[in-house]
This record gives sequence, structure tokens and C-alpha cells, in this order.
Amino acid sequence: MADARRKLDIGLESGPFGSSRIHDSAPKHVAGEALYIDDIAAPEGLLHAYLGTSTIAHGQLRALHLDAVRATPGVVAVLTAADVPGANDISSTHLHDEPVFATDSILFHGQPLFAVVAETRKQARQAAMLAKAEYAEEAPLIDIAAAREAGCKLVTEPLKLERGDVAAGLAASPHRLKGTIAIGGQEHFYLESQIALAIPGEDEDMAVLVSTQHPSEVQHMVAAVLGVGSHAVTVEVRRMGGGFGGKETQANLFACVAALCARKLKRPVKLRPDRDDDMAITGKRHDFVCDYEIGFDDDGHIHALDAVYVARCGWNADLSGPVTDRALFHMDNCYFYPAVRARSEPLFTNTCSNTAFRGFGGPQGMVGAERFIEEVAYATGLDPLEVRRRNLYGGAGRDITPYHQTVEDNIAGEVIAELERRSDYQARKAAIREANRRSPIIKRGIALTPVKFGISFTATWFNQAGALVHVYTDGTVALNHGGTEMGQGLYIKVAQVVAHAFGIGLDQVKITATTTGKVPNTSATAASSGSDLNGMAALDACETIKKRLAEFAAKHWQERPEDISFQQGRVKVGAREIGFKELIAAAYMARVQLSATGFYATPKIHWDRKVGRGHPFYYFAYGAAAAEVAIDTLTGEYKVERVDILHDCGQSLNPAIDKGQIEGGFVQGMGWLTTEELVWDKKGRLWTHAPSTYKIPVASDRPRIFNVHLLENAPNREPTIHRSKAVGEPPLMLAISVLHALSDAVASVGDHRICPRLDAPATPERVLDAVERVKAEVGR
Repeated sequence: MADARRKLDIGLESGPFGSSRIHDSAPKHVAGEALYIDDIAAPEGLLHAYLGTSTIAHGQLRALHLDAVRATPGVVAVLTAADVPGANDISSTHLHDEPVFATDSILFHGQPLFAVVAETRKQARQAAMLAKAEYAEEAPLIDIAAAREAGCKLVTEPLKLERGDVAAGLAASPHRLKGTIAIGGQEHFYLESQIALAIPGEDEDMAVLVSTQHPSEVQHMVAAVLGVGSHAVTVEVRRMGGGFGGKETQANLFACVAALCARKLKRPVKLRPDRDDDMAITGKRHDFVCDYEIGFDDDGHIHALDAVYVARCGWNADLSGPVTDRALFHMDNCYFYPAVRARSEPLFTNTCSNTAFRGFGGPQGMVGAERFIEEVAYATGLDPLEVRRRNLYGGAGRDITPYHQTVEDNIAGEVIAELERRSDYQARKAAIREANRRSPIIKRGIALTPVKFGISFTATWFNQAGALVHVYTDGTVALNHGGTEMGQGLYIKVAQVVAHAFGIGLDQVKITATTTGKVPNTSATAASSGSDLNGMAALDACETIKKRLAEFAAKHWQERPEDISFQQGRVKVGAREIGFKELIAAAYMARVQLSATGFYATPKIHWDRKVGRGHPFYYFAYGAAAAEVAIDTLTGEYKVERVDILHDCGQSLNPAIDKGQIEGGFVQGMGWLTTEELVWDKKGRLWTHAPSTYKIPVASDRPRIFNVHLLENAPNREPTIHRSKAVGEPPLMLAISVLHALSDAVASVGDHRICPRLDAPATPERVLDAVERVKAEVGR
């Protein structure tokens, strides 16, 4: 493996910052050496827990018979809500609407009722199936239509954004139209399922190793369930096998149950559900229905827009409030609406509680925005790309969002223009139109769509981060911060920041596991802000140490502090140069503190939800994608032939990592909008609960030609870490281009006279239905 690591470093640019460096765990992933929680050597006395869940979606739990479970060979204990010493609650909101174990009301199929602990995982799993429950079953609300018909019970307070006089704007518009778009949900399908290992200690201490994006929240939840202070719980995360938002709040249940069992039995306990149970229990991306009315003119300019975004949220609030808020924040995408009103409806349903997913509601908002553009384009007979251009933000009077933030860094127009040139969009579009005229069965389509994604947590208090940096006497550095690594390359990026700050090699920086015992009160690694927040916090710690070192060096070698500089591989002290290790050794002997904490809080942001106004985003990340597809009009089957992407990463910290994020995010978004479909039956049972029934993209689904470029010479206008921009979530929305390329191909059946109104996911069945609908409307 040492040879492999050396080979992977060959040809990389010198200097740790801004260069393409491999993911810190890449060689270990390839060799199978990367340790995940299920790979850790079993501690002495390890027991295994498994969850027993409800078999109905709605009703009352009358009785729960567990004698057969307890009598199963290998079973050590069975725990219910009665065994919780603290709060039987793991809600991430003030509503306290998510019990660990149900006690009376059953609100979704798969709701946890108890935990069984056994000597082996197989014994625990098999024993859990032997429970007998008595229910008073009631009719469940499964989808948005049923929830609306039942009176629209909400899981949390809705949001309204409004600017301008919408009624007057619609009335004065030369043209008006109404429509509806359905936008499907998505399973996270992380490779590593939910898992937690709890190890009890003395004095009520509990150590929890868990696959989570939010260690501090897990810490607080475990403490509350156990009835102890947060200082008694330590949560550690070295890496996750994927998260995508599905481990922001959803890991709480598994960590708390493992810790509860470990406390009760005074032995280590691991809990890892099967994939089927993981998918049935945990929340998904919210599916939405958006109803809209648009006022516009003959030139394709939108004058007014009124939209309602209705979401299936599930049985409790979870993060549905901020998710549906962010959908409204992104219902404009790159477009200015002179008069606009947008409302959310976070609906209660008897399904799993939907949660964070990459983009956090923003993708659903943008899908709606691009439908608005498409509707206007087909109604006016204009090219959709031209309608997009005419409605872009730009200039005084056309730079205010629906939430009243001024768009100060707008580069959407130039990104679109550059990608249009790079992809030869216009010539290819003309060639596709000509080819379609000669091809009665196979129709091709092309679309270019932009992205403007706001960066920051809209819960302002989460926009903070801490870090801990130790410099040892041999010149090596230990780095710890509150961000978690789920494969996205956060650890290597922050390590690059630290190495650059001290002028040392990356091999001198040790990346250590995220732990609440080193950095407290951390924010979730979410909202695309991991590098922004943790990179700046780590840099702050480095600057503190560097200041101490500079003051020491100036005094020791009789130089001015401003004449001390840290350069690549050395430290310049006046006219002399010394090695970093030499400086550290001398500083230690002089009793200079070589450890520091760092902290960062995002500036300039504020948000008043009650009035729907503020500056919730520090900056925007931009991008654009051009997608080309081919569909079979007899079957609805299709292929994504080519995709060209131009994405804005500011001044990239690591171009290789960023390109990987763009490629992966795009393919994940493409899966969401095309093949991934969630299906519940009338009883509230999830049918698509395994790889056999739920289709994520595979290698053969990727675009046959896939060109990805980073926008050059475009550093962030804001002073982010080395003027970089977030790249975790924005690329996912580039995949909206595929949905609209499919729509373009379908529209060719009717000579582009009819708006196909293609809903997501655009499965082959939906594509075929849309083809037949367009044919019927044009009389073919």
C-alpha cells in the first residue's frame, strides 16, 4: 500500500492548497483497509440489538406481547419505552413529536416499538419477528392527495415569501396559465447502512461510535434519553459510507437505542439494521406537488408568479420545516420575478418522516422554477434557453429575491454563455431537430439549465464551527474539527488548509476522527458548508499558533514579527531560513504553547422567518449543464447520450475532489429525476425497500460522453476559505437538464407545439405516457 500511495502522489501539483490531491482514504478504500463501524474489532462482551417495528401504518397499540421474544435462545433483554430512564424523545425540533419507542399511537408502518438484545445479531433479528401486537387499526394517509383531501394537517408552521403585488401583476399580464408538477422523493441509499456501537463506561459515561453527519446532536439526544448531561456522552465519527443528508437526524434513533441497551446491560451493544428495515424506517427526500399560476408576455418575460409547494413530510416534523423553507428559497433559481408569492404546505402523512437530502428542498424548488420557464417557452413558441436568458437576475431593479436578499454576485449569464459555447449547444440543437424529422421512432432532445444555489444554513445559529490543532515537537500536526467525512473529501480539504498555513507537507498533518470530546457543539456537516466552516475554523487555530511562533522567533532571533513568514517547506526569519521542525523544537524549549482551538462564524447572514425577509445566504454557487438524450417513442426507454457541465467552485481547494463531487452529484440527481421511484401501498407499506425494487443509477446509466469543467478565474467575492465555493449540493441540480432534455425529446413528437409537462421521476413509463399524451393533443 505504501507503493500505491506514492504512485498516486506522482504528477500532482506542488503545494498543498489548490492542487488536486487524492482523497485521504482512497488507497484504504481500494484495499479494503478503511475502517467503518462494523469493521472495528468487537469489544469484550459485545451484544447486538435489533428493532421490533409496527406492522400497521396508523392506529392505536392496544397490547404488545413479547414473551416469545424473551424466550428465544440467545436473547439477553427486551427494552420498550418503559425502560427509558430519561426522555422517550429524539425529535430535532421543539415539537417533541418523535418518540424512541411508540407507546400508544402508531403513525407509520415500521415505527419502532421495542429493541431486542441478543448474543448475536442473527438471534436478535429473528427474535424481533416473534413479537405479537394488538392494534386498533385506522385508515392511513399515504400520499399528498389523501392528506389534502383529509384537511391538510401540517407537521410544522408553513412559510410564505412575497414581494410585489401578485394579484395586480397577474391581472395585468398579457398571458396567464396554471399548472401542476409532481416531484418524486428519493432514498439516500448510502452504502453503509445506519449503525451505532455504544460502549458504557464508569460514572454514567457512554462512548458512541455512530455513522452520523451531526455528532453533537447525537450526543445531546443520547444524553437526554439516558437522563445524563451531555458531558457524559462522547460521540465519535471517523468516516461514513455515505450520508447525503440521511444521517443528519436519522442516526439519532440507532445511537440512542444502542446506548440505552448498553446502559441497561452494562455491556457494549451494536445496532445495525438490514437494508430493508433501514429503508422502511428512515426518511427520504420529500416528494412535492407544486401548483402554480404564471403571468407573462409575448417576449417570454415573467411578470408575476403564484406558487404553492406541497410536501409529503411523514409522521413527524423532523427537518420538514427548513426543507420546505429552502424549497421556497430556490423556487426562483436564477430568475427574477417582478411580483411573486410562494407558500409551503408541509403535510402530515402516515409514512416515514422525510428528512434532509442533498440539496435540502432546493432541488424541488428549482425543478418547479424550470417548469415555469418551460411553460412560458411553449406558450410563446420561444426557445426555452432564450426564455431562461430573458428572465435572469441582472441589474438594479432585477436583483431582489422573493426573500428580499439582493443578488450581488450574479454570474449565471456568463456561465450559461460559456457553456453554450463549450458544448456547441446551438449547432447540436439544430442537428437534433433535423435528425428528429427523419427519425419516426427514436427522438432526441437537448436542454441547457442553470443553477443558483444559496450557501449557508438558514438556521443561522448552525453557521459556526470549531477546530483543534496540535503541533508536536517533531513538527507533525494533529487536526480535529467538527466536520464529518462521508466520502466528500472534507478531511483532505481541511488538511490542505492546515498544511498550507504552516508551509508543511500533507504527510505531516494527521487527520483525526471527529469527536465531541475534542470539539464541542458542532453543526451538522450539511448545507454544503463543511469546507467553508471547518476550513476557516482550522485556519483560525493555525493563525493563533503562527502568531505565537512569530512572536517567539522575532524575540529569539532578534527580528521583527512582520519579518517572519511561513513558506512552503521552511520558515523565513528575517534573512535566515529554518525548517518548521527546527522552529517548533526551539519554541517548545522556550515554553511556547503549540496547541490552539479555532472558531468561525459566518458573517453577514440573518433571517426573519416571521416576515419572510433577510439575507439567509452568504453567497451563491452557480453552474450550468447541457444534456442530450435519446428516447424510444414506442417503449419510453431512453439513454443519456452526452452531458456538458460548467460549474463554479470559486478558487477550488482541490480540483480533483471538486470534479468528483460534481460528477457524483449530477449522477445522483439524474437518478432522482429518472429511475428512482418510491412506492407505498394503500396500507402504508414501502414496496421499494431494497436494491431489487429500487433502481439507483449504475455505471451503464452514466452519460456516454461526460464533460466536466470548473469555471476558471472566478474566486469567491466573499472572503471564504481561500476564496473557494461550496460544491457538495449544487451539482445535484445540474441534473435538471436531463429532465428537460427528455421533455424536449417528447415535445418533438408534436413539433414542439405542446408542453409535455413531464413529472419526476421521468421513468420510461412516464415518458411513454407523455409521448402518447402529446400525440393525442396534436391529433396523431
